[in-house]
Amino acid sequence: MNMQEAGDHAESIIDTALKAINPSVGVMRGPSSDSSCTDFKNEGTGTGSVTRRRYVLTVISAERRGSFLGVVERHWKKLGYKITSVRNSSDMPAIFATAPDGFEISLEFGYKGQAGFHVTSPCVTESKVTEAPRKPLDPGSPESKGLPYIHSDFWSARTPIASSSPESSVGEG
Repeated sequence: MNMQEAGDHAESIIDTALKAINPSVGVMRGPSSDSSCTDFKNEGTGTGSVTRRRYVLTVISAERRGSFLGVVERHWKKLGYKITSVRNSSDMPAIFATAPDGFEISLEFGYKGQAGFHVTSPCVTESKVTEAPRKPLDPGSPESKGLPYIHSDFWSARTPIASSSPESSVGEG
C-alpha cells in the first residue's frame, strides 16, 4: 500500500464509522497530513504515513457523549478493531483503537465539546499523496470557527438516554 492508497483507506474508515451513527451528524474534513516514518520490518526505507481528520459539527451534549462514543466503539469492535485506550473524562472523553490492518483510529472530544475522528496509517510505501477535497470556508460561517453548531434533537439533548429504553446499551460498551 502506498501513501495515496493509505489516505483513501483512512477516509473510508471514517466514512464507515459515520454511517454507523444514527441519527447522523454533520461533519467537515480537517487538515490531512503526511510524514516519514520508520518501519523496522521494511528496514526504514522509503516509508511514510498519512493522517486524515473529520470534525463533528453537530453538538453532542455532555449527557450524550458516552452514548456517541459507545455507538462508535461497538461499530469498531464489530469490525475487529482492538480498543487500545479509553479516556474517561466528563469533559473530553475519547476512545482509541487499532484496525486489523494497523491503522490507528481515535474519536476524541475536545474544546467546547468538539468531537473529531483521526485516522493514521501504519508505515506504507512513500508516494505522492493528494489531500481529500475540502469545502472552502466562508470566514463568517459557523464552520470557520471550527466548533459544533448544528443542533440535533437526539445528540444535542441535555438528558442521558433512559436506561429502560431499547437503546440503553448505547455508550455502555
